[in-house]
Amino acid sequence: MTAALSQVDRLAAIEEIKIVKARYFRGVDGKDEALLREVFADDVELDYRGAATDPVTGFNASADATEEIQRGGDHCARLVANSLTGVVSVHHASVPEIEIIDASHARGIWPMVDRLLFPQGSAMREMIGYGHYRETYIKERGQWRILSMKLTRLRMDFVPAAERSSTEV
Repeated sequence: MTAALSQVDRLAAIEEIKIVKARYFRGVDGKDEALLREVFADDVELDYRGAATDPVTGFNASADATEEIQRGGDHCARLVANSLTGVVSVHHASVPEIEIIDASHARGIWPMVDRLLFPQGSAMREMIGYGHYRETYIKERGQWRILSMKLTRLRMDFVPAAERSSTEV
């Protein structure tokens, strides 16, 4: 803990960062570009490289989507909002490790689970992924925002499209 921040200020910053992460997930699941833009810093860097590849089997669910680091608040908000078009997604994170570096910088690690239900006609019916988000944060224009994000996977479970029942939409 840095001497520049009181314990109360440090705890308040941690809570504000938790809200930023909750809004990120709501933005992803709702495909809400404006909300995502609010949570991303102007100079955000998103690193999803390898995040679509199952570390156990090597199966890559989306080879084109995760090849390089993405940069810039406007670009990243648009990219993330459009990346799951047609997919019903639910993202959950829990028990974060958040370290406040100073009054304007922090870093965190979030264990996560995401569940993606793909539309009819897709190669996969469903994917459930497990892993961690490693992030840095900056206080920009008075608000905590995500400055960098790296998603790593521990496991991915896939349900093939052939297992979709005839009553599902």
